[in-house]
Amino acid sequence: MEKLLLVKYAEIHLKGLNRPFFERRLVAALRRAAGSDACRVTLRGSRCYLTGYDPADEDSLIEAVRHVFGVHSVCPAVSCDRDMETITRTALGALSALPPGGASFKVQVRRADKRYPIRSMDMARDLGARVLERFPELRVDLTRPDILLTVEVRDEAAYVYTREIPGWGGMPVGTAGSAALLLSGGIDSPVAGWMMMKRGLRLIAVHFFSFPYTGELARRKVLDLAASLARWSGSIPVHVVPFTAIQEKLYEEAPEELLTLLMRRAMMRIAGEIAAREGCGALITGESLGQVASQTLEALRATGDGLALPVLRPLIGFDKEEIVERARTLGTYDISVRPYEDCCTVFTPRHPATRPRLEAVRAAEAAIDLEELIRAAIDGTVVEIAGAGK
Repeated sequence: MEKLLLVKYAEIHLKGLNRPFFERRLVAALRRAAGSDACRVTLRGSRCYLTGYDPADEDSLIEAVRHVFGVHSVCPAVSCDRDMETITRTALGALSALPPGGASFKVQVRRADKRYPIRSMDMARDLGARVLERFPELRVDLTRPDILLTVEVRDEAAYVYTREIPGWGGMPVGTAGSAALLLSGGIDSPVAGWMMMKRGLRLIAVHFFSFPYTGELARRKVLDLAASLARWSGSIPVHVVPFTAIQEKLYEEAPEELLTLLMRRAMMRIAGEIAAREGCGALITGESLGQVASQTLEALRATGDGLALPVLRPLIGFDKEEIVERARTLGTYDISVRPYEDCCTVFTPRHPATRPRLEAVRAAEAAIDLEELIRAAIDGTVVEIAGAGK
């Protein structure tokens, strides 16, 4: 018998001929999450197995593994020989190790090896009888049991477990390519980045920093947000762009009602150039339709105008309460609400245009010479690495 973690993956099993590609990426991500050469990760028959780890580290290893995108669930299990007596002995031992308090149980048997001579229902019935014989205080509940005793019979061994800890699902990070997240210090953009990581995108972050209007604590907040997201992906490079000169130029020369839009157009252009340089295939923003003046259909059209890369807006149909709830779940909310302003809030006009005409936005931008300032901002970008390297 051997203790191990049995890892079930999510929608990878829906893939066709390219399924091995996704499986290899998942195994690589699990090895990085394990963080130790002593822990071996193997893939067999739509399951990943983590073995060789220190049992004292099991809880922390489970937490690391369940944060790997692509993982459906993690099961602390025991492997044993496939004969019925050994399976029964292992199952009773697993129940004996549980803390007291469970009043009901169910036995669930899965035969991945259909050549195994005992049918799943028969094995579950016989195991249930042995459990009741050994633990007469328990009762059977097939709908909502306190304890779900699971036995998986596979080609090489049988696996017994009583816990299944849910993962976050999705696809392994990097399987869909990479994208640049415009990361502010607010609530929305970290959630947007997380949602696209879950779909397999590897992130770089682009943050616009306007010293002295925004200070070191505001910059630190953004790096902490990136580090929080890195729990799912490994380290995230954060490109910190000096944006003060561009904002001051726009504040002095742009029509006030178009200030936010022109500022965002400059941000999107800079982010697009950084993304292209880093080999990214898209930009990601935390925009939600109609949430603020710069997120009406007309404003979104104006800010995305002329970009070479597509803009992904995973929160476009969310309301603020939904975004806040997701941020709380992910653990980014408390960081986002630290009272340090980002560069967007510092230069907010009193009456921003909500239905801007694209031609008017283009004309206002053309009247302001930003080329040299944009080049200087890109050249002055500093890259900081957030999170542990996975």
